[in-house]
Amino acid sequence: MATAGRSRSRPSFQELSDSVVAIGKGAARHCSRALRERPHFSLAAVALIALGVVISMIPSGPKGSPAASVKPLELPQLSASESELAQPRVLTASVGSHPAPAAEREAPAESWQIVEIEPGQTLERVFRDLGLSAGLLHEIVTTTEQTRNLARIRPGDEFAFDIHPEKGFRALRTELDEEAWLFVERAEDGLVTRTEPRHVERRIVEASGTINTSLYNDAREAGLSDDMIMRLATIFGWDIDFALDIRDGDHFALIYEEVWREGEFLRDGNILAARFINRGESFEAVRFDAGNGPDFFAPDGRPMRKAFLRTPLNFARVSSNFNPRRLHPVTRRVRPHNGTDYAANTGTPVWASGDGTVIKAGYTRANGNYIFIKHGNNIVTRYLHLSKKVVQRGDRVRQGQTIGHVGSTGLATGPHLHYEFLLNGVHRNPRTVDLPPADPLPAEHMEDFSRVGEGLLARLDALAPPDAMLASREVDGGCKSVESSC
Repeated sequence: MATAGRSRSRPSFQELSDSVVAIGKGAARHCSRALRERPHFSLAAVALIALGVVISMIPSGPKGSPAASVKPLELPQLSASESELAQPRVLTASVGSHPAPAAEREAPAESWQIVEIEPGQTLERVFRDLGLSAGLLHEIVTTTEQTRNLARIRPGDEFAFDIHPEKGFRALRTELDEEAWLFVERAEDGLVTRTEPRHVERRIVEASGTINTSLYNDAREAGLSDDMIMRLATIFGWDIDFALDIRDGDHFALIYEEVWREGEFLRDGNILAARFINRGESFEAVRFDAGNGPDFFAPDGRPMRKAFLRTPLNFARVSSNFNPRRLHPVTRRVRPHNGTDYAANTGTPVWASGDGTVIKAGYTRANGNYIFIKHGNNIVTRYLHLSKKVVQRGDRVRQGQTIGHVGSTGLATGPHLHYEFLLNGVHRNPRTVDLPPADPLPAEHMEDFSRVGEGLLARLDALAPPDAMLASREVDGGCKSVESSC
């Protein structure tokens, strides 16, 4: 027989609903009374109940943590060995910013400050401006023979300094020569020096042209620099008087080097071979070193360098030729003009036409400042109307050495050089006198010289072919000269 407790039936849904409604009404009456009696505490309780309801509605992840709002990142499975080798990497970047520059991620070991020397600036001033002491400069320039030359600076020279904000001077870098850097660096036991090579390239180039106005203008038109034009004229200066002998239609061609460093043109290099066709006659020169330093030789091995220069200054205009019965422009008397007058700007360098000894150097009313030089083979050369003399009696001079400067001292109507050539005491025309020949290359060098010159001369034939000589000869027949009179 069942007990009363066990026989009690489960309440129906309607009974439960009526009970909930009755409880709700009772709670509402209780809350209403509580709000009237203690409004502040009642509102706080209501807020806490509402917050609890909201939190209970958030779905949960494993172990009660909030569920993720993004998709998980699927990483590749690493083997045990790969997991041991894998190292964490930390990258920092602000949202919306670019990655940090490489210079900020890893600071360079050296930070060079470049200083270009300006006119009048000294290395001591440069050190002072950078906060470096004069004692450090003295220590640097006395370190080695190479650093001793740093005291002799020129405008345009560049110096690079590595100066640490806390440690101070660490290194100096400058150009030792065009092929190497010189470094002076701070070490634990003092200063040390080292050199570092720079890549220098020598490019072979060619140029050629025809004289239409002047050698200078037409050579510039062909792309030659002023220095290269001067060197071209110097090579043939023993055979051609560039002040008087140049003719319209003459030709020139040359093969030379250009020096480049790190993609930047530095300067013109050596002339390797050259040809000048003057009045239909061709003169060729090839650069060759026979053991005494490089020089220029004709294709048959004869040196281009003669015992005397044909003209003792560069690119002058002949204002008066050698003339035994010339009317003097100042005295208006007929008297011999025993030399050649080269008109040039005051201050133009005047060279010794050959090796010799200065036997006279002074001043007279007629000659102005003058210099007489005695050479071998009973030859004397004279140079008159100089603005300045830079040698004196008894000095030994070499061919091409500057002995004075063009002027207009003495009986002169304008700045020019009066140049005389005496052989055995007799005046000879400097432009036409036969100059003493020079000794040719020794026979043991001719094979090497021929091998060097063969390809260069073939290239000159292509640049200035033989038919150019015929054209030049036809022009000369009409005596059409350039920069001079016939």
